[in-house]
Amino acid sequence: MRIAVLNKDKCQPKRCNLECINYCPRVRSGDETIIVGEKGKPVISEELCVGCGICINKCPFKAIMIIGLPEELEGELVHQYGVNGFRLYRLPVPRAGEVIGILGPNAIGKTTAIKILAGEELPNLGNIEEEPSWNPVLEKYAGTEIYNHLEKVASGDIKASYKPQYVDMLPKHQKGKVKRLLEKVDNANQLADIAEELEVTSSLDHDIGELSGGELQRVAISATILKEADIYFFDEPSSYLDIYQRLNVAKTLRKLAETKQVMVIEHDLAVLDFLADTVHLMYGSEGGFGVLAQPRTVRNAINTYLGGYLKGENIRIREKAIKFDVRAPRDNWTAIDLVSYEKLEKKFKTFSLATESGAIKAGEVVGVVGPNATGKTTFVKILAGEISPDEGEVDTDVKVSYKPQYIEPDFGGTVSELFMTELGKRAESGFFKAEIIQPLNIESLLDREVQSLSGGELQRVAIALVLGREAEIYLVDEPSAYLDSNQRMETARTLRRVMEKTGKSGMIVDHDVYFIDMVSDSLIVFSGEPGITGHGAGPYGMRDGMNQFLKNVDITFRRDNETNRPRINKTGSRLDREQKASGEFYYTK
Repeated sequence: MRIAVLNKDKCQPKRCNLECINYCPRVRSGDETIIVGEKGKPVISEELCVGCGICINKCPFKAIMIIGLPEELEGELVHQYGVNGFRLYRLPVPRAGEVIGILGPNAIGKTTAIKILAGEELPNLGNIEEEPSWNPVLEKYAGTEIYNHLEKVASGDIKASYKPQYVDMLPKHQKGKVKRLLEKVDNANQLADIAEELEVTSSLDHDIGELSGGELQRVAISATILKEADIYFFDEPSSYLDIYQRLNVAKTLRKLAETKQVMVIEHDLAVLDFLADTVHLMYGSEGGFGVLAQPRTVRNAINTYLGGYLKGENIRIREKAIKFDVRAPRDNWTAIDLVSYEKLEKKFKTFSLATESGAIKAGEVVGVVGPNATGKTTFVKILAGEISPDEGEVDTDVKVSYKPQYIEPDFGGTVSELFMTELGKRAESGFFKAEIIQPLNIESLLDREVQSLSGGELQRVAIALVLGREAEIYLVDEPSAYLDSNQRMETARTLRRVMEKTGKSGMIVDHDVYFIDMVSDSLIVFSGEPGITGHGAGPYGMRDGMNQFLKNVDITFRRDNETNRPRINKTGSRLDREQKASGEFYYTK
């Protein structure tokens, strides 16, 4: 089975010579395999296409995909977005008493799937010529496990509550005080309890436009839970949250699942492992198609995802398996100090930061962990020279490359032009292309306008830019934000590999424990009262640093016997009690 997909965002017919049409052998022999559509963009006939792949290679903007799909997917098509548009195959099945997780790359239909189950999107079963209706959908799924759910959605007998992916868009659609907005959806008079549980009490009297990303996320989750519904959908609930907040949200969602149906899309594998009971893996091609695999237990699903091979489907989703070290790498460091700093203090109107003295060694990658609003970004900005401390000095004469936490796409040109402007000849070097551009999957973005990129695309470009600069230390603030699980793992490996091959140093601020585990040699641990005081100490060796950090958070990790990946212990379990008693919060297998 063959499908043809045109990425309309990448396709720019005014800037090319319609190579897809002019080089197509079927067109040259007289067939209308590819024609110019009403909107000036090509339309590919899947019936006439022979799959030669010439149009793929000739398209200067890499906008065409000709994909051969397994015959087993015949008849499994759920939804298609127009001619040569994205296609979704299969749907996840909600179950009472369980948290159902969905795990897979960005842009392969996870959000579409839950929107269909929530009744926000009406599936067309691939029939793009007619207005979609529920009758053919119900006829198709009659006798299947998901039929009862779809029938209730079609008849309006099921209420769904949906937390959207992009919570930073909420202030554009909602205005006013947080408390008033939450009271509107508080049908069961639970606002006080949920606000305390998710720690949004301090935000209730604020205007929604004044909230940070983490505050917006917790308010959005609160609003979703407060709505009286039969099924609850949470699209990426851990974005913007620190590890403590992520686990707090996970505990709340698990409690909700005791009486309601809950479905979650999540990219933080440690949190997903703690939160979900059953997980559907998704595979496919970004912007092309997405296929929902059969449900697996959460442990089996994540291990299969890291291994990269779906045995039941006979599909390989990754060339190499992702491995985790049983012990932190390079724990005993003997290199020279590259950057050293005294005890630092910085005071703002409502917040004060104090850090212990420390040093970053040549070739060392330092992870920075701790709750939100305890000064991690302020500390990195001091080292980057963006702001000056009130007390203490930083001893460094080295070149610094810095990626801020929040990225502003203010460049008026393409990604390729941005690299040439910022990096010069380094943008054309073999090392930059092979070790940074290719692993971060940026080749397909080079001709895109910077200001048209999504959050995840912009993040990858920013990481490539920071690594591409000539520097001796790279300061990278929250590189995993907006990235899917696979992109996070590849980004962590890229950061680690570039540091090792160049012998340069790095400092990485992030909340994803898997990410920090893969990339770091040592840790700086932040603590304090969020928004009021912050305290930074270290660098510590990974073992000591993680033990101190997790002790502050009051959670323990064990290692999975099959993959060595970190897994969160259930609070109060035998392993949790034993590890806390021994002081080993992280590296016990």
